[in-house]
Amino acid sequence: MSLWIRGGLVIDPANDRELVADLHIVDGRIAALTPPGSAQPQDHDLVIPAESLWVVPGLIDMHVHLREPGYEYKETIATGAAAAVAGGFTAVACMANTMPVNDSAAVTEFILERARIAGLARVYPIGAVSKGLAGRELAEMGEMHRAGIVAVSDDGQPIQDGLLMRRALEYASTFDLPVIAHEEDRALSQGGVMNEGEWSFRLGLPGIPSAAEESMVARDLAILERTGGHLHIAHLSTAGSVELVRAAKRRGLPVTAEVTPHHFTLTEAAVAGYNTQAKMNPPLRTVKDVQAVREGLLDGTIDCIATDHAPHHQDEKLCEFDRAANGIIGLETAVALTLTMAREIGWSRKQMIAALSTNPARILKLPGGTLSVGAPADITLIDPELQWVMGAESSRSRSRNTPFLGYAFRGRAVMTIVEGQIKWRLGG
Repeated sequence: MSLWIRGGLVIDPANDRELVADLHIVDGRIAALTPPGSAQPQDHDLVIPAESLWVVPGLIDMHVHLREPGYEYKETIATGAAAAVAGGFTAVACMANTMPVNDSAAVTEFILERARIAGLARVYPIGAVSKGLAGRELAEMGEMHRAGIVAVSDDGQPIQDGLLMRRALEYASTFDLPVIAHEEDRALSQGGVMNEGEWSFRLGLPGIPSAAEESMVARDLAILERTGGHLHIAHLSTAGSVELVRAAKRRGLPVTAEVTPHHFTLTEAAVAGYNTQAKMNPPLRTVKDVQAVREGLLDGTIDCIATDHAPHHQDEKLCEFDRAANGIIGLETAVALTLTMAREIGWSRKQMIAALSTNPARILKLPGGTLSVGAPADITLIDPELQWVMGAESSRSRSRNTPFLGYAFRGRAVMTIVEGQIKWRLGG
């Protein structure tokens, strides 16, 4: 199959390229990048007009929860992949906290087979660090690596045992796998349901202090300095954590980090009225923390944006605040929220696309993240000016737990192409 994307603004951070051009795709790969109109398509070619659109490497979300196996009432691999392509993501990496936990080759292979059947976004499994996410004994990383995992993480369960974290970094490095850390000291966060501060006092809710995250970030960076390997810090949320990572990078430590759109958009005030749709872990923080993570994106301290897409059934949110589940869906709002933030802080288009595509591909060593000739034709088309409203009926996720329902946005993905095949188009 031959396909042309004509006249779009090609943004390719991997090649430090931003120009109006035509992109030619043949047999699932990028065949040529040519000046507009300089080459003529054949009669049988599919031509996609892209004037006023951004043509970017397919977006990659390195932190999602697809819930299958075990929690299909919240999300399945098929519905999660459908939400991914509707958000512009050509690939997602899914966390291990399923039932059974992805701590074996059998579960890894099951996830890959379900993704193949769905035939939408690429799905890359992340294996557990510890057996059963229990934090006591390392999982069989080698077995899972041979089956197809791209990283290891106990996300949702912090690794409290420092010796286990050391062993994880050492063992994972033999397979060149990053260890993705959920940084939370449970002794400090125990019983907390939102950020500790002004709003927890106003609402009379037990709080989670910033120190619960920052103390674990500091510990794991100290271990990393001793062991080497690759530590990736998930959903970083506090100013102190940003500064710790910034200092570690200055010392040359092999650490990377991500931030979610909700953590660079919302503050703890979103919980007002006991709004369970804004309950998450790590919790929404202060204005100062939001500013700090934005500055971390600007200066490269934070490498990428990941949604932490966490679907829940409505009954798990329509309850008392302290009993409500943590997390929100995020695949279909990530581009719009990132565009909004980019306009506010003066972030360049190339920086934005690097954080959403090129850098996740680099961190997880995935194909994609580039529009180089010969690369897989995983491509996202974005209309940066399109006005739209997030509606429950339009979401392709099985769940609807998000504080952004009813938000009016400017900008979204309008087409998602995976291996040269159109997997989703707005209105199509």
